[in-house]
Amino acid sequence: MMDYLSSKPDKSSIATAPPTIPPVAPRFPPPNLEQDQIPSSSIKYPTMLSPANGVKTGSSSSHLSTPPGPPVFTSPVRPAAVPFRTSPATPQPVALSSGSSLPTSSPPYFSNGSMELQQQLPSAIEEPVPDGKSPCVLFSANKVLKYKKQANIPSLGFGVLVSPGREASPGPQVIQQDPHRCHDCGAYSNLYSNILIGSGQWQCVICGNLNGSEGEYIALSKEELRNFPELSSPLVDFIQTGNKRPSFVPVTDSRTSAPVVLVIDECLDEPHLQHLQSSLHAFVDSLPPTTRIGIILYGRTVSVYDFSVESVASAEVIPGGTSPNQETLKALMYGTGIYLSPMHASKEVAHLIFSSLRPYKLNVPEASRDRCLGAAVEVALAIIQGLSADFSRGVVKRPGINSRIIVCAGGPNTYGPGSVPHSYTHPNYPHKEKSALKWMEHLGHEAHKQNTVVDILCAGTCPVRVPVLQPLAKASGGAFVLHDDFGEAFGINLQRASARAAGSHGLLEIRCSDDILITQVVGPGEEAHIDNHETFKNDISLCIQMLSVEETQCFSVSMENKHDIKSDFVFFQFVIQYSNVYQADITRVITIRLPTVDSVPEYLQSIEDEVAAVLIAKRTLLGAKSYSDAIDMHTTIDERVKDIALKFSSQVPKSKLHRFPKEISLLPELLFHLRQGPLLGNIVGHEDERSVLRNLFLNASFDLSLRMVAPRCLMHREGGTFEELPAYDLVMQSDTAVVLDHGTDVFIWMGAELAADEARSAAALAACRTLAEELTELRFPAPRILAFKEGSSQARYFVSRLIPAHKDPPYEQEARFPQLRTLTTEQRAKLKSSFIHFDDPSFCEWIRSLKIVPPEPI
Repeated sequence: MMDYLSSKPDKSSIATAPPTIPPVAPRFPPPNLEQDQIPSSSIKYPTMLSPANGVKTGSSSSHLSTPPGPPVFTSPVRPAAVPFRTSPATPQPVALSSGSSLPTSSPPYFSNGSMELQQQLPSAIEEPVPDGKSPCVLFSANKVLKYKKQANIPSLGFGVLVSPGREASPGPQVIQQDPHRCHDCGAYSNLYSNILIGSGQWQCVICGNLNGSEGEYIALSKEELRNFPELSSPLVDFIQTGNKRPSFVPVTDSRTSAPVVLVIDECLDEPHLQHLQSSLHAFVDSLPPTTRIGIILYGRTVSVYDFSVESVASAEVIPGGTSPNQETLKALMYGTGIYLSPMHASKEVAHLIFSSLRPYKLNVPEASRDRCLGAAVEVALAIIQGLSADFSRGVVKRPGINSRIIVCAGGPNTYGPGSVPHSYTHPNYPHKEKSALKWMEHLGHEAHKQNTVVDILCAGTCPVRVPVLQPLAKASGGAFVLHDDFGEAFGINLQRASARAAGSHGLLEIRCSDDILITQVVGPGEEAHIDNHETFKNDISLCIQMLSVEETQCFSVSMENKHDIKSDFVFFQFVIQYSNVYQADITRVITIRLPTVDSVPEYLQSIEDEVAAVLIAKRTLLGAKSYSDAIDMHTTIDERVKDIALKFSSQVPKSKLHRFPKEISLLPELLFHLRQGPLLGNIVGHEDERSVLRNLFLNASFDLSLRMVAPRCLMHREGGTFEELPAYDLVMQSDTAVVLDHGTDVFIWMGAELAADEARSAAALAACRTLAEELTELRFPAPRILAFKEGSSQARYFVSRLIPAHKDPPYEQEARFPQLRTLTTEQRAKLKSSFIHFDDPSFCEWIRSLKIVPPEPI
């Protein structure tokens, strides 16, 4: 499995779709066809769980994902004092009226030399169509530069964030009917396809080939074609249910009955164990009654708990020094024990098992305790596989539903398969670690083949050897999360991990106009090599195999112009294919058309600063594999900002300074946050923590990625409202409380003057905590929420993530932080005196050091 798809791909691929099934739009047969056609019945499927309704999804290997949009606040949020973006720049789906749902009158330029379709096909549909947008697909700019030399300036770049599993507004659906595809390149018919209504032929927007529709698109008028979802919306879902019957609705909810197996470290000291027990008890109470659960403990042996024995915790014990052999597993599977049981029948036994756990008794350091994590996961896979495995022939049948293994680890895997020595000083440690890494990655791939996702949730102070365990989660499509302890954040993540809805068998297929070249893909997948040439002779799409299809994933796709573009539009088609949690096969087709321009200011005006910043950040983090690499990336960001100013703006008269383009004035501040923050700065200390944070970011959704780059700052006001302000240290006013959301951490800072008033501080703290919980209600991983007072030792976590604007002159402070104007002279003096001097530059100091005039605030 590839960590990152960073080479220049020549080949494309097929894609998986997001995990939701919106209301069904019936498909209407075109009139005047010789054969009688029965319109497909429309059915309504249960909506797949997603952040919109309380469930999450996880990410897999190499790169990224998509969490929820802005939350609904219990108390109203006041507008920002500065026009500071409060929510991700997520384009909303275009509301297409019945009169605007057909292709454009501007003929696309076809790279195969076809003449303009208007001249070729006089009866083609000629009505203009708005350029489609989708929340699943976010471009860094809404227009494309025509000239290759300008478009391919690498410091700014052009690309798109694709979130295959993102919850989208319910759109048109086509049930039990295959889509029309181009016979030449494999692209799908769409709202931009030019249609010959007399013959039903349609022209591909990607390659220009003319295709038949088996008479389906024959119509008396263009209005009749608006009944076809794929010809009226930029996003359409094609759905095939399991038994090919349009009226089929699953009787059982396979999502809630899918197995969840807990694999629990039993080598914990008493304080950690007490927290873990509390989290586990809350976890089983949160599960739906039909969810099947299994419980396995591991230390030097593997204990598989039996739910058939009531009123006592009973377990089968398997040696952990080697992989379990077939005879052992066969005896386990065909014995009298019940190792997977629905919650409605086993909740009491589960509570009994958790209550029976005991702390580690031997006098051995945490890092030196024997833990056979690898063997325990093998046993968990065997239990899930159950009787579907033919042990006599060594054949494993693929189960029909997705399963999840959640590992609760307090230390490294130091015993049995996939283990490393207790000490780094072991003479053969490098070789052992390399072997363990390969073994864990292989185990992850085996889990993926079995439709099982492995999430690893670690906690405590003992290093878990992240490089060894991470490949297991990555290769299976699971998540790897570090926690300070087994307390609140761990418990929440345990619940959210089990509730994440994961689609399987995912493929992402990307096709572009011939003018566009895909140069890099960063995300949770592997390049898939699928030979479609027998079906589609010139299919040059990029195909990515997704290890799971979940809400929190995202792919970052970088693109370039192959040559100067002559046409007025370029086209992009993203096809996501997957099986959802209800075992329906989904093909989601998203087609986007972007206009081309030759004016640089017009192009800059179309840039989405936040999307561009996230794309740049992902490309940058890809090269920051170690702390020293991360520090080197500071220079890379500096050079990038300087180059953008040099290439896209002008020099200040009678000065050596350059202006930064005013059209993208927010971009350098976002990159400054990236440079100084935990992803590239020195806030995160341990290399394990840095590695997990980097991997999470590369796979994360746009919303979470943006918050990890640049924190969101909200000041508490009287009456329980909040005002959004720039994340500057000028927000630290002693009579206020502030919430700072930095993606994986949320901080609540209480000013000293406010904290001295017990009643006011209690009310403010309660309001801030409520807001923090609402902001992160559906986020996975759930962030730490830390509250502290001004001047405390923990306050450094908060201060280090703010831009030190107190170092700037007053006129600049007011321009970038207008809320200062509301303070009295005495309050401003008190604020100024509260700051401690340190060497970190302010944003304005940094950008001036690059010989650039700071852009004026929006």
